[in-house]
Amino acid sequence: MKFWFALFISCSMLFLSGCSSEKKKTDENSSKAKEAIQNEKIVLQDISGKEIVVTPLEKGFSFAGFENKIVLVNFFTTWCPPCKAEIPHLVNLQEKYKENFVIISVLLEENKSNEEINSFMKYNNINYVITNSLENFKLAQSAGGVKNIPLMFLYDKNGKYSTHYVGAIPEEMIDADIKKVL
Repeated sequence: MKFWFALFISCSMLFLSGCSSEKKKTDENSSKAKEAIQNEKIVLQDISGKEIVVTPLEKGFSFAGFENKIVLVNFFTTWCPPCKAEIPHLVNLQEKYKENFVIISVLLEENKSNEEINSFMKYNNINYVITNSLENFKLAQSAGGVKNIPLMFLYDKNGKYSTHYVGAIPEEMIDADIKKVL
């Protein structure tokens, strides 16, 4: 029985894998498309209409208007329970490090009005930037693709990648990482 199962799996894998040369071309094209996305400037827009020009760097991003600041990019949605649970922690961190640190929350929802986001911010006492534009999805793609939320990336004062967090993370962990790059 094990033999037949192993044979079935092996044949299935051969059948589903296709030709490797064609796959290589697809991978090369996909890689070139990703590289093109990663090399273009992205213009995010916060809910007040202010633009944040994000420029890809060799190992990170620069954020126009937030030069010489540590930047925490937070990919989130308003309906995600872990995203909502981390808001008080992000508010605390933004307040604690406001001179040297900024949080840019990147909304990954379509068709959400700025008025809805403004209400969400007031309800949750949010003191950091939330962007709401189609360019948010370009940044998510340029950052390597966002498959889980919340997802956060920490960049030092020069825009160099420091670390990332998947899921809800204890405030103390982010705090310790901020101190490392201060």
